[in-house]
Amino acid sequence: QVQLVESGGGLVQSGGSLRLSCAASGSGFSTYGMGWYRQAPGEQRELVASITSRGITNYGDSVKGRFTISRDNTKNTVYLEMNSLKPEDTAVYYCNAYRYSFIEGRRDYWGQGTQVTVSS
Repeated sequence: QVQLVESGGGLVQSGGSLRLSCAASGSGFSTYGMGWYRQAPGEQRELVASITSRGITNYGDSVKGRFTISRDNTKNTVYLEMNSLKPEDTAVYYCNAYRYSFIEGRRDYWGQGTQVTVSS
């Protein structure tokens, strides 16, 4: 099992940058795929970016070219570098860890979320 704690959210002006961090505790971090999701008020939670245990990345269409996900397995941490932020990026950002097993299939773990607010 893994526990996730996000940090780095806050208020930033349009065009600015933020870096989110997600620290994981528990064993086997390097075997988990990791991701960032976000949820704006009244909206469904959506995938922002993900990175597999092998480092393969995937991005939501709305953030491609602006956001970068990375991981440091020596620090049990995943990062989300966010540049050229827009007001529509305002949301609660959640860290996600997932792993597949033959018996359970995909199992997901979530952090508590961190608020990102982009002012126009």
